Amino acid sequence: MTITIIGSGAIGGVLGAYLARNGEQVIFCDIVKDHVNKINQEGLTIEGPEETFTVKGQAFTPGELLDRNETLETVFLCVKAHHTEEALAPFLSLLAPDSQIISLQNGLCEHQIAELVGKDRTIGCFVNFSADYLEPGRILYGGVASLYLGELDGSISSRIIELKEKLQCWGPAEVTDNIWGYLWGKMSYAGLLYATALVDETMATVVRKIDLREMLMELCSEILETADQQGITPLGFDDWEPRLVYPRESRNDEKLNRQLEKLAGRMASNKKTKSGIWRDLAVRKRKTEVDAQLVPILEIAKKYEVETPLLSALVAMIKEIENGARKMSWDNLHELNEIYQFTREKVN
Repeated sequence: MTITIIGSGAIGGVLGAYLARNGEQVIFCDIVKDHVNKINQEGLTIEGPEETFTVKGQAFTPGELLDRNETLETVFLCVKAHHTEEALAPFLSLLAPDSQIISLQNGLCEHQIAELVGKDRTIGCFVNFSADYLEPGRILYGGVASLYLGELDGSISSRIIELKEKLQCWGPAEVTDNIWGYLWGKMSYAGLLYATALVDETMATVVRKIDLREMLMELCSEILETADQQGITPLGFDDWEPRLVYPRESRNDEKLNRQLEKLAGRMASNKKTKSGIWRDLAVRKRKTEVDAQLVPILEIAKKYEVETPLLSALVAMIKEIENGARKMSWDNLHELNEIYQFTREKVN
């Protein structure tokens, strides 16, 4: 099996490097020519919490990979969610009937991929480890976290078991019969991460703000209610437990606060203390994945008549930061809190 990594930055670069070091046939593909050249000439370096290593690899730009005109057997799609179609569409002619596309992305990209290549060639994947592309040929790796592979129909197939075994060289990859549960669980967590990016602070610092906690959990609950309306039960991972947040009426504040403190501790101990969302806004000065991650949730929520005042406001704030109309500030979170207090009083 040859594994082609389309998008060999943070996530794709880390997994590809571990697989290549373990002797797997890996082809790296990336739009950044300097990154491709560095991998070919000097190798790809992964700087992790327990080790730093460099692997030599075979890398191509998308155009170069197309020019090879070779069938793509297994594709790890590791691009930003809003680049899904742009990254995958050029390679459709190189796919065989039994090719498989695995979405190692944030969001619900499996829907879009399945529309492009068919459900039978689409494999769902939930991945939560943190990593940052630092410069050509160099990636910061935050450490092992959760990774689940799953068929979209919930079946346990031989191909996902095979992929799981190959990924053991990276860490404890697992197989699930509820990949949508994990993907929606992460979307509720994504709501929290986007909120932490409204201020120039670490994720842990925001999560530990007791005066903002009710608002933050209501924000996540809007996403969880949207999943619930579709009959999906979101699942927890890495100290994030949706079941303690939603349903609202069964929430136990004592248990939830203990769990959130565990989550904050995990965030604080990670080499990457601020989210990739924050990095897009504060460092790279580029658009986040909000249009491909949270906006589709707003559209689904509207279909099911789920009220989303906080999520709607959060999306608007992120877009304003993207275009320079708003600055990162604690005021943004306090503004969300005012919306929460107003809507709560209105309901009561």
